[in-house]
Amino acid sequence: MNPSPALVAAAAIVDDLRRPQALLAARRSAPKSLTGRWEFPGGKVEDGESDEAALHREIREELGVDVRLGEQIHGPDGEDWPILYGHRMRVWFAQIEAGVPEPLADHDDLRWLTHSDLHEVPWLEPDLPIVTAIHQILVPHS
Repeated sequence: MNPSPALVAAAAIVDDLRRPQALLAARRSAPKSLTGRWEFPGGKVEDGESDEAALHREIREELGVDVRLGEQIHGPDGEDWPILYGHRMRVWFAQIEAGVPEPLADHDDLRWLTHSDLHEVPWLEPDLPIVTAIHQILVPHS
């Protein structure tokens, strides 16, 4: 029997859940095949772990911050987004509640992107539809 595809929990960290104007992107430093590409921070949900608990754990490990989760960003099937290796990703808006984000694990740079520059970094291919969905929600700077 084939194991089910892994579920990845990820955060679209924005500057303000109520009126988001900027999104925090993380540049991969590992594995080599993904180095230099940008993504949403997060990681695999472990056995016996809820998707929300996994997301909080991963954000602490990768960025050193605590976040408050907002609404889920639903994928084309109404819940998850298809990503690399047959995995699926569940994405929530999030806002930093404590700490200053730093690229601690698997990343070497972080960047706040606004509505106008959201597509100016080389995102991982499977993340592009999510970026497009967020682009429609971000409020342009006035």
